[in-house]
Amino acid sequence: MAELEKVRGTAIRAGVRRWGVVALRCAALLALLSIATPAAAQVADETRFVFNTLSFLLWGGLVMWMAAGFTMLETGSVRTKNASVICLKNIGLYSVAGIAFFAIGYNLMYVDVGRWIGSLALFYGPSPDEIALIGGGADAGAQAAVVANGYAVMSDWFFQMVFVATAASIVSGALAERVKLWSFFAFTLVLTAIIYPIVGAWTWGGGWLAQMGFQDFAGSTIVHGTGGWAALAGALIVGPRLGKFRRDGTVKPTPPSNVPVVTLGVFILWFGWFGFNGGSQLALGSAADVVAMSQVLVNTNLAGAAGVVAAIAVSRPLLGRVDLLAGLNGAIAGLVSITAGPGLVGSHWAILIGAVGGVICTAAMRLLENLRVDDVVGAVPAHLFAGVWGTLAAGLFGGGGIWVQLVGIAAVGAFTFVVSGLVWKGLAMTIGVRVEPQVEQLGQDVAELGIEAYPEFVLMPEDYDEV
Repeated sequence: MAELEKVRGTAIRAGVRRWGVVALRCAALLALLSIATPAAAQVADETRFVFNTLSFLLWGGLVMWMAAGFTMLETGSVRTKNASVICLKNIGLYSVAGIAFFAIGYNLMYVDVGRWIGSLALFYGPSPDEIALIGGGADAGAQAAVVANGYAVMSDWFFQMVFVATAASIVSGALAERVKLWSFFAFTLVLTAIIYPIVGAWTWGGGWLAQMGFQDFAGSTIVHGTGGWAALAGALIVGPRLGKFRRDGTVKPTPPSNVPVVTLGVFILWFGWFGFNGGSQLALGSAADVVAMSQVLVNTNLAGAAGVVAAIAVSRPLLGRVDLLAGLNGAIAGLVSITAGPGLVGSHWAILIGAVGGVICTAAMRLLENLRVDDVVGAVPAHLFAGVWGTLAAGLFGGGGIWVQLVGIAAVGAFTFVVSGLVWKGLAMTIGVRVEPQVEQLGQDVAELGIEAYPEFVLMPEDYDEV
């Protein structure tokens, strides 16, 4: 009996020891998890930070490539005697826009925005924590603060800057072949430093339109509408090209000088639009972001394709011929139309939205000719008219409020058109906005730059029938 009790005691003590070991192991595991979970979370946060930042930078670079598309589109659309000036205008406007948006535009648009405007402070830069991190002097708290922001501060600035350059490019094409180079640069400065940032503060910056619920995912109105209204105001004040509208009421055809280059420009713009709309998801740190971005890119592509097909289909009844330029502008119009809500609608709606945009653009091209408004590349029909439709479509098919969308379109249109008109008028009364008739006849390349884009060509004088 005593031996049995001894064995039983030994077994009990062994069991206690085993359970003690198990308990110690569980406690150790729990302690390890308590340490590892914050570390794992920190790694996940930093991974999201990296992907979000790269998204801004890579998509922004793709949007910057649209500047090349605008350059090709405009260069091929004008006569050869003005091609060099177009190239200079486009690289110049991109540069002016970048400096202006860095100096004042971004702060006005995004920093401490109330109902109307943001900060009037000059220049923008990395956060103090980011500066410390770059310099190697950041402590754990500063590094955590950088990561907690979700993206590098200047990556967002870069992505937003290429958008403002796009708005300025719209003006360039509409006023080609007769606007003075430095007058155009002066207007670009005002547009990118003040006009566009104020519109952006009202909307993307969290101002009064955003508070009302205005929806414009990537800028059908904010970017394309703003550029279109500014271009229309300029076209009315600068006036048409010499001989464009004859005394008998007919319109002088001014076919592109290089159709393949125009087509290349449209393809570049289409490619860049994937960055324009896809990057406007503004995040790439989760599966949901990637799925949403995929849908945005698909809808963007479908809308552009539908715009081409629809514009070609209606070009004969509206323009009297199957028109290549209508098809090319139809692509841009379809892309502009879906820009307000590529992530808000299904793909079948994206096709409809793009197709209607292509039809509207083609009809607007004829309308402007009837109103004797000279738009060299069809920028106003493709960006303004299609932009209005796209913004409304985001409300119709994307669950937004139509009334709010109408208020936003009207407010942005009235502000941009009036202020742009005043700026153009002020320039006209001071330094002038239009080149001399002799310069226009000879071509801006030789008269203003002293360089021809195609020096082996022989320029022939044109006959003009002016009112």
